[in-house]
Amino acid sequence: QVQLVESGGGLVQAGGSLRLSCAASGRTDSFSTMGWFRQAPGKEREFVAHITRSGVNLAYADSVKGRFIISRDNAKNTVYLEMNSLKPEDTAVYYCAARIVGTVEYQYWGQGTQVTVSS
Repeated sequence: QVQLVESGGGLVQAGGSLRLSCAASGRTDSFSTMGWFRQAPGKEREFVAHITRSGVNLAYADSVKGRFIISRDNAKNTVYLEMNSLKPEDTAVYYCAARIVGTVEYQYWGQGTQVTVSS
């Protein structure tokens, strides 16, 4: 049974920072890329960032590039999202996701953690 549990969300003022964590349990040895997505009220879920198992290949949405940093610690089965220079438009529920080696879709999702940025 695979489980992804996000933490670290909260309320922060514009310009502030937060660090999200996603702890994975279960068959984590089958994971390849892990990613962060977000969904704002009334909007579709959107890609934020992803990182490959080796940690070498990273990708970011244009809206967060230069402000957010994704990283992972395979020994701890944890992926992080450091968010800096936060803007009100970053307000959303943030989800962690993982996909299995050899696939392109994300099979596993966390429950999400709320991030609210006040102006």
